Amino acid sequence: MSNSEAAAVLTTAHLPEAIRAVRTLLGIADTGQAEVDFEGVIRSPDVLTHVRRVLPDLRWWALAGEEHGSSEGGDNPAECLPVQVFDWGRPLDRAEPFIAALGPDAAAVRWDLDAWPAVPEAGLERVSQKYAYLTLTVHSRDLYQHELSQDHTVHVHVPRGDGDRISRVRWLAGQVGGRFTGRVESAPL
Repeated sequence: MSNSEAAAVLTTAHLPEAIRAVRTLLGIADTGQAEVDFEGVIRSPDVLTHVRRVLPDLRWWALAGEEHGSSEGGDNPAECLPVQVFDWGRPLDRAEPFIAALGPDAAAVRWDLDAWPAVPEAGLERVSQKYAYLTLTVHSRDLYQHELSQDHTVHVHVPRGDGDRISRVRWLAGQVGGRFTGRVESAPL
């Protein structure tokens, strides 16, 4: 298991602005073998219906605990709300439909990238897949949905303790019209 640091580079009340920033960052990153992961809590039957259209074989368990229902147990998630969603390794094209399906519910969408490329003009070396991630938190300011909000935050991940990490974060923030505010979270992966 590796650890990265997730730095907030853009917080906005406008979800389309956050999605544009994610698209820009995905355009910078190496994404040939990239995949996307989802984590969140679904509270509403309507949101559950929409999310299951996007991810029909959604992995979930009851927020009250797996003994109260789970996808592994073959239970009906509509009878177990609220449910915790942890779904990994999906194709990139599932991310935006999942985000659109969330309605008011909070979630984190993490893109597992191949790399952050070298940026010679900024003095930045390539960052390998082991530490190259991008996360959008929807209706939350933190990776784990503990700090619920009406806005959305884009986080870029960099290696913990890497001397160039702040330079890379600032450079990536600048590419999306954001700025590094100093908010960094540990992200065990």
